[in-house]
Amino acid sequence: MYSMLNGLSVIEASSFVASPTAGLYMAQMGAEVIRVDQIGGGPDYRRWPVTDKNDSLYWENLNRAKKSVALDLGRPEGRELLQALVRETGQFITNFPVNGFLSHEELAKGRKDLVTARVMGWADGSPALDYTVNNAVGYPMMTGAGPEPVNHVLPAWDFLSGAYAAFALMAAIQRRSQTGEGAEIRIPLSDVAIGSVANLGGIAEILYSGENRPRLGNAVYGLFGRDFLTRDGQRMMIVVVTPRQWANLLDALQLTSAVAAIEAERGVNFAKDDGLRFTHRDALYPLFEQAIGARDMADLVPAFDAGGIVHSPYRTMKDAVHDPKLVADNPIFGAAENPSGFEYPAAGSFGSVPQMERQAPRPAPRNGQHSEEILSQRLKLSSRELGRLIDTGVVGTGHKGEKS
Repeated sequence: MYSMLNGLSVIEASSFVASPTAGLYMAQMGAEVIRVDQIGGGPDYRRWPVTDKNDSLYWENLNRAKKSVALDLGRPEGRELLQALVRETGQFITNFPVNGFLSHEELAKGRKDLVTARVMGWADGSPALDYTVNNAVGYPMMTGAGPEPVNHVLPAWDFLSGAYAAFALMAAIQRRSQTGEGAEIRIPLSDVAIGSVANLGGIAEILYSGENRPRLGNAVYGLFGRDFLTRDGQRMMIVVVTPRQWANLLDALQLTSAVAAIEAERGVNFAKDDGLRFTHRDALYPLFEQAIGARDMADLVPAFDAGGIVHSPYRTMKDAVHDPKLVADNPIFGAAENPSGFEYPAAGSFGSVPQMERQAPRPAPRNGQHSEEILSQRLKLSSRELGRLIDTGVVGTGHKGEKS
């Protein structure tokens, strides 16, 4: 947590990954992010992984440092309260549909300078998820050895879309500070996905070659990079991106002479050309398989580290969680009192600011925990009016005995 966005308040009405991620990143940089949900929680409130008490560890971590207002959004009065909060605050993150009571046009009737970041599936408003968008742009047909498609378990487009939505909201706020004008920015997962393909040269590559890229298993396209098995049965990934790393890798494996022989035979020089190393991998890979397969992991690691060679063993996530460098000794993690009651390292801001003191991560809220605070402060509702809304079930507070 850093206090870089202090004074900025954002209303978030969202579910699942992309849109909540945008609010999370804003909150971790100090913004007051007020998440508004249906009383009892939205459709992602119990999403796995969950504890034995059915508390979602997924929800708990995507909504850290936020405040929670719970409303009955199935009733006109509940929807009107959410609209009023958005208009009063002026900044809105959502993945609700383009049309309806949370359309930008409807909300802007009461706040002309409103800025909205809206995460979508497809640009035409039709639904999509990370995993279906990933299929649409072709990556599962490039992953693995084939011929079957291989889905990626990381929802990459959700996370990219969430980060882009946070950036887009700040861009719209900056524009408003200069022009006084509001704006809605729509961020479809499908556009984030195909735009990223284009930014990596993928569209140009297909149109230039007229062919799909061949499937490479664990090899890295256009570089010398692949997984190799050590003598003691461990698998490690090695990737070379600089001439110095290439030279040091050959030296560490005592392959300088053998590789020079291949260069002489084929009339090439691998010293400074990533593409040539990739093109002639049919000759290079067997040499490296043999050299690496003749040594143990414990012997290779210090030699590779000394040469600045990029490498990593393949590990389980359980291994990673117990790695002090990644978690226990990593300053992005800290302690927080989680609503689930389960204690574990909580992630804060991924970025570090050496000139600022890092604040401890904050917990996620209970559903409706801040309803009374936010509605009284922002909408100036009296205690009597708040009491009526709570008693009639329009507002939820997260108190004991209330639906959760």
